[in-house]
Amino acid sequence: MRVVALLALVLAVAPASGATGTSGLRGTVKRGPITPVCVAEQPCSGPAKHVTILFARDGRVAGRTTTDGEGRYRVRLSPGLYRVRLNNSPGIGRGIEPDQVRVRAARYLRVDFSIDTGIR
Repeated sequence: MRVVALLALVLAVAPASGATGTSGLRGTVKRGPITPVCVAEQPCSGPAKHVTILFARDGRVAGRTTTDGEGRYRVRLSPGLYRVRLNNSPGIGRGIEPDQVRVRAARYLRVDFSIDTGIR
């Protein structure tokens, strides 16, 4: 009986101590410029709504997230260095900055991204 109780305790504690779901990124994604000419007191950029962002490590997509209607995102990623790119959807923009991020262990870091629309 004692062995069964000890085994149950070990199994209950093991997933919590070995969990890797406590690291990742969060933030907002903006697109800009959204007009050919920026005018004072009018926004020159706006939220990147419903855009999918891919995070690659060692040449493979390790995570993806889609922004909400206000350009916010959150993605769970293991610690490490990732290349960042947009999903291949037409009309989103030319690229994303920063295009490389480092995820730290046991933290959700805030990283805000910017998408260049190419409007000039």
